[in-house]
Amino acid sequence: MPPRSSPRRSVIRTPHAEPGMRIGLLGGSFNPPHEAHLLITETALKRLGLAQVWWLVTPGNPLKSRAELAPLDERIAAARALADDARIIVTDFEKSLASTYTASTLAFLAARYPRAEFVWLMGADNLAQVHRWRAWRSIFAAMPVVVVDRPGWRLKAMASPAAKAFGPAYIPEG
Repeated sequence: MPPRSSPRRSVIRTPHAEPGMRIGLLGGSFNPPHEAHLLITETALKRLGLAQVWWLVTPGNPLKSRAELAPLDERIAAARALADDARIIVTDFEKSLASTYTASTLAFLAARYPRAEFVWLMGADNLAQVHRWRAWRSIFAAMPVVVVDRPGWRLKAMASPAAKAFGPAYIPEG
């Protein structure tokens, strides 16, 4: 009887991270990538002293219609064209994960790179609705969350369930 072969595990290719590296994570559809993505990234790189920011281009947002979503390869190419700083790493590894939920992605990264220092980045527009995300509280528990203001969103963001829940942990920018 021939030996049983085990099923091959798919290789999930993530960017390289050294122990102690401070890395910002900016997730989204990037449909299309735009100047606000760059603004959040550049602000975080400068003010937080990050080594890199990884753009986590999702294969599909569970809260958005897939019919309106450009193909992943097109969004990756557009994001790479926009990201003109070598410290911005555009990724598509989420397509290889078992789940499309941010909380699962962050748990995966924390397990893969236990000695890296990750920071979740989001615009104020996302803070206003993050309470709709699956396991959203675990995102705030997993790592520091930095919210970059976006015009017209400050009041909605500060009145959101997430801002109220994590208000005691709020650190003003200054």
